[in-house]
Amino acid sequence: MVRLVTLRGYLLEEVLAWLLRSSGYRLLTERDDPARPPWKVLEKRKHGLVVRGRGAWHQADALGEFQYVPPFSLPIRLFAEAKFTRLKVGLPTVRNGHGVVHDLNENVVTTLSGGSGPRRPRVRYHYSYAIFSTSGFTQDAQEFALAHQISLIDLSLPDFQPLCDLVSVASESVHDAMSSMPPSERPTVYEIRNYLRRHLLELWDEPAAEDPSVTDPLDALAAGLHRRSSLGLVLGFPAAPFVLGLVSRDLRAFVRHAREHPTHAVRVHRSQRSVGHPVWLIEPRGGHAYRLTFSLPEQVEAWILDQEEGSRSRTHWMTRNLLAAITMYWVDEHHTHTFQLQYSASEFREVSGRREPSFNDFGEAPDLF
Repeated sequence: MVRLVTLRGYLLEEVLAWLLRSSGYRLLTERDDPARPPWKVLEKRKHGLVVRGRGAWHQADALGEFQYVPPFSLPIRLFAEAKFTRLKVGLPTVRNGHGVVHDLNENVVTTLSGGSGPRRPRVRYHYSYAIFSTSGFTQDAQEFALAHQISLIDLSLPDFQPLCDLVSVASESVHDAMSSMPPSERPTVYEIRNYLRRHLLELWDEPAAEDPSVTDPLDALAAGLHRRSSLGLVLGFPAAPFVLGLVSRDLRAFVRHAREHPTHAVRVHRSQRSVGHPVWLIEPRGGHAYRLTFSLPEQVEAWILDQEEGSRSRTHWMTRNLLAAITMYWVDEHHTHTFQLQYSASEFREVSGRREPSFNDFGEAPDLF
């Protein structure tokens, strides 16, 4: 039987897929790959979806594809792995993610032949990996992730706590219900996920859980999420080897402002907490129309600050501009909008506690707590 801590992570992955749909992230199923072998790369097996790499097939519980394709690039597919634990995520989890995407991105056969007839091209993708954690990451996990461009997203944010509470309650109820069932009647994790996806993402895959003692808590989870539809998570893409998970209690306010001002200046604040590392806050420089929060793993924050303290050379100029903007994508009724939040790398440095006796890139004194 699945452990409670594992079940919490699985349900959190489904919640994240629901939240990230507005960032253009769409979960994949076997139906998204209608090709026949040997061109087929997605396949449904007993425990769920698997994806074909160069050396093996890999489990793909939460594999999605973004609806937009960056210029001069390949379509992007993202593994979203969630850990809902009391302990920090360690190196083995990050190393496993790197091994998976490395094998998938090495699967570079461009044409295949089915025996007779002309050779056919195989559609290629770029696979990335993001790990979401409610308890942070160990130092060696952070260092390895930075070196291999595995994105670590810390969800230990006050704004995200209501959703964590919903997932925790549902997980405990489902786990208790399964504990009282005969082993032969317990639904599999795959069936539980399929049931929840019907209510969150309208993905009607079979088989799905049926026992009311299991499905009722899942219904309550879905209803709780829909009641909190203004709370959201959106991905931000700086020109750096990681992504940001930006959380807002009123994501609609951000979207309204960003659609009127697709490119606008923001100010960055840093708020200390009694437990955990600091929370970063983003607000528009011209007022308080919205607020986004995010948390950076310690090594990622140190990496950014080290870029700012580089040499006074062209390299220094590049690193100062490396973090000058965060790009965000918003998909609304099949239209993809691009927003850009511009900020000062030196301001980021100052609010981090490394003061610089000068004005920031906006020509103003930085906003500090």
